[in-house]
This record gives sequence, structure tokens and C-alpha cells, in this order.
Amino acid sequence: MAWYDEAIFYHIYPLGLTGAPAQNAYGEPEHRLNTLIPWIAHIKEIGCNAIYIGPLFESVGHGYETTDYKKLDSRLGTNEDLKNFVENCHKAGLRVIFDGVFNHTGRDFFAFKDIKANRENSRYKDWYCNVNFWGNNEYNDGFSYDNWGGYNLLVKLNQRNPEVQNYICDVIRFWVSEFDVDGIRLDAADVLDFGFMRLLRQTANAVKPDFWLMGEVIHGEYSRWANSETLHSVTNYSLHKALYSGHNDHNYFEIAHTVKRLNDMVGGLKLYNFVDNHDVERIYTKLVNKAHFLPVHILLYTLPGLPSIYYGSEFGIDGRKWRGGPDNEIRPALNLSDFTDEYERNWCVDIIRRLGKVRSELTALSYGGYRELFLTTRQYAFARECDGQRVIVAVNNDDNGFRLSFPAEDGCYTGVLSGREVTVTGGRMELDLPGNSGDILVSAAGRAECGEPKPAIEPLKAAPVIDEQLTKEEAGGDTAGSSEQTLDQVVLQADKPYEEMTVEELQKAIYEKMKKNGPVTDRMYRDITENTHKGSLLNWVKSFR
Repeated sequence: MAWYDEAIFYHIYPLGLTGAPAQNAYGEPEHRLNTLIPWIAHIKEIGCNAIYIGPLFESVGHGYETTDYKKLDSRLGTNEDLKNFVENCHKAGLRVIFDGVFNHTGRDFFAFKDIKANRENSRYKDWYCNVNFWGNNEYNDGFSYDNWGGYNLLVKLNQRNPEVQNYICDVIRFWVSEFDVDGIRLDAADVLDFGFMRLLRQTANAVKPDFWLMGEVIHGEYSRWANSETLHSVTNYSLHKALYSGHNDHNYFEIAHTVKRLNDMVGGLKLYNFVDNHDVERIYTKLVNKAHFLPVHILLYTLPGLPSIYYGSEFGIDGRKWRGGPDNEIRPALNLSDFTDEYERNWCVDIIRRLGKVRSELTALSYGGYRELFLTTRQYAFARECDGQRVIVAVNNDDNGFRLSFPAEDGCYTGVLSGREVTVTGGRMELDLPGNSGDILVSAAGRAECGEPKPAIEPLKAAPVIDEQLTKEEAGGDTAGSSEQTLDQVVLQADKPYEEMTVEELQKAIYEKMKKNGPVTDRMYRDITENTHKGSLLNWVKSFR
């Protein structure tokens, strides 16, 4: 058993979270990384035991156009700041993995600058793929080259070049010796050379016990990348899509089918599960029915794989991704002090905190097999079992309550989210689930692993209430009518900074900006008024252009 077999990740995009400038002036270091130290206690509080943070190293813009692999980005601080951050994480019992951008470099990387200066005479001309001195590009370099994703800002490394291989492996050894990092998430792993990845795995096995390699893979047979010779794990975009669309479309068959296909594909390997990250919209934004935040995260924490929470999403913040636009809204600057009161009144963070505790205490959720028990489009139940511990997970995406009936071993089960006791006789469990909810039930035999039954979680009392009747928008009728009057009564003071506004004033500011962009539907209006989290509203109102 390695540490990552029981990992619960917290994902940080540091340039965004710390509010770093969009462009790097390569000036004196600004010690923004130190502002993340208080987040360590918060991450621990919500039950995470590992942090994935990156990109971290010197770059010109968003972080994935690396300038120097051995220097912390000047906008974040110095190498000493990074050493201090990792050390504090380790003291708190948190493992740390960095973003490894090894498929391409930025144009300010020393090897590429040498090619610009010396052209055919550069000793680094073979460090990149298909450098053609008869070509040109939009930068008027007088030569062309392969890139990533069509962006000449990202120059593709020749991963079959032994000098490049040795250089990157030396970078990994440096990160371990200098920062004591515990693993690496490989950016754009789906286009990395497989021989190069095998070499990275050999290096990982040598630098540190249980050093973890996880790759960013969007589509394809995950077992091509995640296996005993290349990577330990990959990003599970298949389950990511199924989790939100399976709720928006009321289609649990999509989720169950995805889980079965992935189990057949990767066997016992644990994929990196998530519902949002720095490249996709926030889960709270994607969900049509915000009350589905509960069953979505129950599944994230209990299905096979390693769960990950993207910074801020534990508070239910919004974040839209605009086609062709910047990703600022999904990579916002956040101040932890803005969320001080959220622990007591925010149903989202309460859910995440409780699920983190449950996940860490039930070993079957980390090591157990998976067995489907009940499936309709709106209800879903499955079992996870390991070493005599039986855990049954059941969720309901319907607005109405439902009674599930499915095979289960006789005995007494405790719902660790609801606090209920369920007795099974005759080999069938009868389980009543309220609308848009779920529970995790532990057999009496496995209860020693999770201690006494947990206090009841009551998120639905604070969750957004979605009317069962069709909205006017859905019925093809008018846009927001009489319900507008609530926000219309709020008066905004001219030139008042957003940070000084009340929740109601922020809601009104968002409402006014929406009206300038077109009609505001009933659902859009409810999305505004049901969001009472100041940090989320600040992020939302600043996103308008």
C-alpha cells in the first residue's frame, strides 16, 4: 500500500489563487506563495491528505510556457518559499505533487532562445520537433517548429532526444532533492512519447519511495498510459463528464456504464477522479439543479478512484468557461478570510468536510471492489467491500423521495451521513432516500473501522430548492417577472468597491450586468438570489467583461 492509494487531493492553480499578474515581468520575486500557508489547515480540515499544485515554475504567462524548470515563478516567490510551503504541508500530513510541463517549453526557455540566436549552428536545434529553417511563423522567427495545440507559444520538445531525456530526468531529481516533492502530474500526457514516459517512471521509482506519476489524459484507453511501466494514474475525464451530465440529464445509466467500462479497462488501477479543475467549468455552475451537489460528491468520494477537489469548489463557487476567452473565472483569486463564516452556514463545504472524514475512515472506499446493486435513470446503489467491511452507497437525483429495494447481506447497517439504522432480513435492503440526496451505509461488521455512527448531515435544509413545476423559461414563457422586485428594491451606491458590498448588493450588481447582456430568465434570476456566499459572488461579478 502506497500513500496515493488512500489519497484525497486538493487541487491548486497557484497563479490564479494568489492573484498573480497575467504576464510575468521577470522582476523581483513577489512572495505570493506564502499567502497559501493558511490554506494548509483548511485543506486538512476538509479531509484532504494530498495537494496537487501547479504550474509553479518560471513562465511568461499562464504557467504552461515554462522558462526555467528549476526556479519558482517570480510572481509566486523564491525557491525558499516553495521549500517552506512543501515543508509545512508535510508537517500537516499532506503529500504534495507538482505540475510537470515536459511536453513543451515556452519561447523564453534557454534552449529555444539559443536556436533563435544561432539558428542552424545551435547545439539545441534537435531539442525540439521538426525545426525547419526554411519556414516562418507569426513571431517572424525565420523558422518553424512543432507546437502543442496549434500555439507557437508552446514549443514541442523532442522527447526522443537523449539530451532532452537526461535534462527532464535531472529536473525531477532536482525537484525531489530541493523541494522534497512526492509526485508529478504530467501535463498533456496524452501526447507524450511512450518511451519517454517509461524513462520517467524508471526515474520516479529511483528518486523516492512511492513517488507518484499521474498524467493528464482527456480521451482514449486509459490503460495505455496507466500501467506498471508508464504512469500510476491518469485524469478521469470520462467519469468527470458522466457525473455532471448523469445528473443534469437524470441518467444514472451513463454513470454506471462509465464505471463498468473503466473498471474493465484499468482493473485495480486508481484513476484521478474530479468534477472540476482549472480547465473546465465549476461543478456548481454546471449543475442545473444545485441540490445535485450532494449526490454528485457522494459519488466522487465513493466510486473507485482517487477523489480531488478543485480549490474554492468546496464552497460552491461559480465559474464559467468562455469559449475563446481567458480562463480567469475558473482560476480566480480567493482570500480564505472571505470564507471564514462558511464552515457554519455553507452546506457545500459541510458536505465536503464530512465526506472527507468518511472517505478516510472507511478503507473499503479506497481498496474495496465495486458491485452494482440497483440502477434506474434516477436512483443508483452499489457496494464496496474489503476485508470484511461492507459499504453500500445509494443516491437519488429525483426531486421526490424514492424507496430502493436491492439484495444485501442480512445485518444492521448505519448511514454515516444520515445517522439512520437499517436492518436487513431476508437478503434485501429497503432504503428510503429523500429527493436529491444519498447515503453511505456501513455494515455492523465494518463499523469498527469508522467508529461510532456520525452525526446526521442535513444539507438539504440549506440546499437550493428547485420548484417541481417548469420555470417560465422551460415552458417557453416569459422571462423573470414579479420575482424581480426583490433585487429591484436594492439600491447600489455609485463607485462602491465590490469588496465593500453586502451580499444583496453583489447580487444586484450581477443582476444589472446580466440585464445588459440580454433577458434574465427565472432560472438565471434564481441562480443569483440563491447564491449567498460573498466569495463566490465577488468572483462572479468580477468575471463580467
